[in-house]
Amino acid sequence: MDWSVTNAYNKTLKELDPKAMPTMDIIPNIDPIDIGLGSSEKGNAVLTAKPRKKTMTSVYLKYFETAVDGKTRRCRFCGQSYSIATATGNLGRHLSNRHPGYDKNGDFATTPVVQPVTVAKKPQALVKMPHVELDHFNWLLIKWLTLASLPTSTLEEQWLRNSFKFLNQSVQIWSGEKFRAVLCEVYKSMKEDVQLTMEQVSSKVSITLDFWTSYEQILYMSVTCQWIDANWSFQKVLLDICHIPSPCEGTEIHYVLSKVIRLYNIDTRIISCTHDNSSNALHACHKLKGNLDSQKVAPFCYIPCAARALNTIIDDGLKTTKSVILKIREFVMAMNLSSEISEDFIQFTSAYEEGNWKFPLDTSARWSGNYQMLNVARKASKSMETIIRKYEEQIDSGLLLNSAEKNVVHIMHKYLEPFYKTINNMCTNGVLTVGLVIFFMDHISEMILMCKNSRQSPDWLKSAAEDMATKAQNYCDQVCNVFTYMTAILDPRIKVELMPENLNLESYLEEARNHFMNNYSTSYFTSITSSYTAQEMDDGGSVSFAEEIARKKRRASMNSATDELTQYLSEPPAPIHTDVLEWWKVNSTRYPRLSLMARDFLSVQSTAASPEDIFCSKGEEIDRQRFSIPFENTQTLLCIKSWMLGGIKVKHKLTEIDYERLMELAASSATDSSSRSSEKKQK
Repeated sequence: MDWSVTNAYNKTLKELDPKAMPTMDIIPNIDPIDIGLGSSEKGNAVLTAKPRKKTMTSVYLKYFETAVDGKTRRCRFCGQSYSIATATGNLGRHLSNRHPGYDKNGDFATTPVVQPVTVAKKPQALVKMPHVELDHFNWLLIKWLTLASLPTSTLEEQWLRNSFKFLNQSVQIWSGEKFRAVLCEVYKSMKEDVQLTMEQVSSKVSITLDFWTSYEQILYMSVTCQWIDANWSFQKVLLDICHIPSPCEGTEIHYVLSKVIRLYNIDTRIISCTHDNSSNALHACHKLKGNLDSQKVAPFCYIPCAARALNTIIDDGLKTTKSVILKIREFVMAMNLSSEISEDFIQFTSAYEEGNWKFPLDTSARWSGNYQMLNVARKASKSMETIIRKYEEQIDSGLLLNSAEKNVVHIMHKYLEPFYKTINNMCTNGVLTVGLVIFFMDHISEMILMCKNSRQSPDWLKSAAEDMATKAQNYCDQVCNVFTYMTAILDPRIKVELMPENLNLESYLEEARNHFMNNYSTSYFTSITSSYTAQEMDDGGSVSFAEEIARKKRRASMNSATDELTQYLSEPPAPIHTDVLEWWKVNSTRYPRLSLMARDFLSVQSTAASPEDIFCSKGEEIDRQRFSIPFENTQTLLCIKSWMLGGIKVKHKLTEIDYERLMELAASSATDSSSRSSEKKQK
């Protein structure tokens, strides 16, 4: 081979386009001067007949895929396209900069080129990619999928996989099938931990049911368990998310629910079930009560969700103002999209003294968004009108409210103010007891009746109030019984004084007293007495005189259990802001028997889902996630997510996945990579 021709060729290329020549020294296993020359004559011909294309063919072609039309080439690693006439140096620079060590990857390997002997050059150091433990990376992806409620098919998108390859060529992502298999194993392992947790619960428990339908028109039910532990802390855990088979009616719901209850062995400890107010859920709970009552286990009751009932009541009231709210929402959405308009709005509201506003404003179709729309039109009407007139090219002038619409907004905003305060309390209250909710709902019913009977209320509002009153009465009829009475009086803020009249019956008090005497007067203290007897046997029957007197007094106090309930009810209620569980924790020594009953009954839930999820925009995001998850991932993803957020460790079979450690390793790897990049730039 004539090396003089080769050197002349390289020199000529550098003179023509210095930037086009790649630094071939840093591309291992590829000889920078091998251009397939057999003689000096061929070498001279190369210099006059497109030498770049010849070089690319021998060095880089295997890393690029030629399009069908022959006009472009696409990188096999990242998919980046280049014109067929792109210079060799640019292609080499692409491989060196974006895919360091690309020639080490065996995915696109072809028959190696015969390497001629060359003059040795001092090699430059390769840029070392950050080390990534493959399984660690995939486990981090599992956490991302879970917390974001994304289906495993997300990671089957080729563009996403190429993006990971672009960041680090050593990354190898599991297949979608393996992700699904791993999630199933994690679900089984974590579910076993949930079962162990439930086995250790000694008090009564309550359950709540929530339902939704996915985009595949499949009905799902979530079953969540709540209880109060020995330290008077409220606890809850998702038991399962179940598919309800067709025809998705009460019988099918009852069958699936009974399986969950038996699986966790809580049929003898379950005290109540709060459902979503649907007729099918009501039917299922009725059948469940029949089964539990026939087994003569502890008393069981099912109650409707107060938050959903209140939301339905409000929807009836807003029907007459729906068109006005839609106009206001369109205006607010336009402001949210433009920082210029929103800033002007803030300036105008400040000038007109129309309150302080923080963007983006809530435009959801839930209660929080609807009331926000009324708030804007009621409190910032001048600013709203000024903005619409100023930006008439961007905001339709038809969004201006006329006098009649402004009057509707004023009346409805004032009417719904008690609802706003009630919902705000429900969403921010730490432990939303049944007693407190009944107290709130009784107040709402009074406001509705006042509006309905007021001569000052317009006819359209009276008509809405009638529909609202019907819904409120329906909730009251379902929730008012001796079971909820016992739950309410054990809330030290409510007791008898703040009980609604239709629930405050003497017969209910007598039944509550009997239930207390029959179930809580001796069972707990019998175990204490038994422990004393065992101790006497261990001590050989010899105990101190003082201890003997103390035991006699304890036994005597067991016969006066009813005095605890009488004494408790004789004292005035605690302030509304009182922490109920903390109150009982402090006063459990004063009421040792009654506190056991309170611990059981205060676990009963007034709502089937979090009030914030029902009334606020947060619920819309939850609905979107639930709706979009396919059948194959719904149970595993949503259960694992709930358990992770609840503090249960992620397990795969018997191995615990330490995500804190994985994140530390990932952060350390990123830091090392950044440091190496900085050092390279400095050099």
